[in-house]
Amino acid sequence: MTQLSAEEYVESLLERDAQLERVKEVIRAEGMPDISVAAGYGKLLTLLVKMTGAQRILEIGALGGYSGICLARGLGAEGRLVSLELKREYADVAHRNLTEAGLGDGVEYRVGEALDSLKQLEAEGVRFDLFFIDADKGNYPNYLEWAIRLANPGAVIVGDNTLLHGDSMDPQAQGNRVVRMRQFNEGMTKDPRLEGVILPAYDGLAIARVR
Repeated sequence: MTQLSAEEYVESLLERDAQLERVKEVIRAEGMPDISVAAGYGKLLTLLVKMTGAQRILEIGALGGYSGICLARGLGAEGRLVSLELKREYADVAHRNLTEAGLGDGVEYRVGEALDSLKQLEAEGVRFDLFFIDADKGNYPNYLEWAIRLANPGAVIVGDNTLLHGDSMDPQAQGNRVVRMRQFNEGMTKDPRLEGVILPAYDGLAIARVR
């Protein structure tokens, strides 16, 4: 018998989640990228929302709603998820999936360039308790700065894919998205406004608390 990887072993301990499995099936059927957050990290997102008591969440990158469901599951009755998505068709799929999961009433989708939506949220005076960043990698440092600006004291910021399938650790990899992700990783762990750590499982997950 082949030995399981650490990720495979941990996921074998998780209960089957038919709802999330269906979301992944819908994503594939719609021809969307099959790049939702890993199951173990999805569970962690739900736990982070519950443990922090977050009531206002900002998600940057909706895709098909997998991470949105994980985040929304942790919210209380008065909680709200705002999700930014570049493509209208992706936002529609995500909203449909959250609605079928019984969570659609607690989410608002804003479609278009995320940086424009972030400026609008600042103009509206909106602040958040938890952020999940899982969008275009070249803008991660910009998204981090905006998250800090829109954060309530003690807010939690989470960023996925911080290892870029090993490119972040490869000194020979110097493309824009790699350089920008390294900047994001350094910001999450070294910015004096934050206290953070990077989990190396799956494709890397950075978690930081705003001081």
